[in-house]
Amino acid sequence: MGTYAVTGSASGMGAAVVERLLADGHRVVGVDVKQADVTADLSTPAGRRAASAAVLELAGGVLDGAVLAAGLGPAPGRDRARLIAEVNVLGVVELLDAWRPALAKADRAKVVVFSSNSTTTVPMVPRRVVRALLEGDVERALGTLRLLGRAAPTFAYAASKVAVSHWVRRQAVTREWAGAGIRLNALAPGAIMTPLLEQQLATPAEARRIRAFPVPIGGFGDAGQLAAWVVFMLSDAADFLCGSVVFVDGGSDAWFRATDWPRPVPARRVGRYVSRMKEFRTLRRAPS
Repeated sequence: MGTYAVTGSASGMGAAVVERLLADGHRVVGVDVKQADVTADLSTPAGRRAASAAVLELAGGVLDGAVLAAGLGPAPGRDRARLIAEVNVLGVVELLDAWRPALAKADRAKVVVFSSNSTTTVPMVPRRVVRALLEGDVERALGTLRLLGRAAPTFAYAASKVAVSHWVRRQAVTREWAGAGIRLNALAPGAIMTPLLEQQLATPAEARRIRAFPVPIGGFGDAGQLAAWVVFMLSDAADFLCGSVVFVDGGSDAWFRATDWPRPVPARRVGRYVSRMKEFRTLRRAPS
């Protein structure tokens, strides 16, 4: 049995993950703003530092895995875009940077980061916002988002999930992660029946918008189903899973980009492909 850190552990998909892990006999250190082993506000630097340190202390410096499920969705509010950027991106990156040594001490540690199918179903997400978030520059990201008016929270959410997915893909294949035996992947849900979705469906206008969104199989996902996916991605069966973004969204991603992915390496990127191959061979020869 292992020790796992789970952010967003008090509700929704995070709570469902905690329930499954505990039922399987694992030890869980939950992180949330309330009703958790570690109570912390991931929207602030101090809260992220406190959460990182407290989890490491409770876990004894060794983590068999982590699930980053804490996140904020788009909603009206003056500071909503900032909160989304802080929690959804920095609340993942900063915690995992702090926990990576503890994960490396375990045997074949696994990490699952919650992304979203908004990464591929929200059009015209500003690339400059994604780049700024990847660089940890929230202020620069907000400068662009302010130009979008009331739509800022929606684009902030999609951009945050694109940024964190790119971060997962970039880091997962490095010596610090894959080379240290840590498997880092992301799970991209669609509309899952959680308290947040229930609240949105209670508003007629919001409900109409949500129900009009293409979900080929119909209906909404179940948090327990997503938890089962997470448990699989934390298991030995996922030893060969590295840098993947797994969509569990009722077919919405496939509906919007059926022929966009997988995509062969385009001719204009052959040079970069060869360069990356040389880089990989160099890394393999380098002493660990």
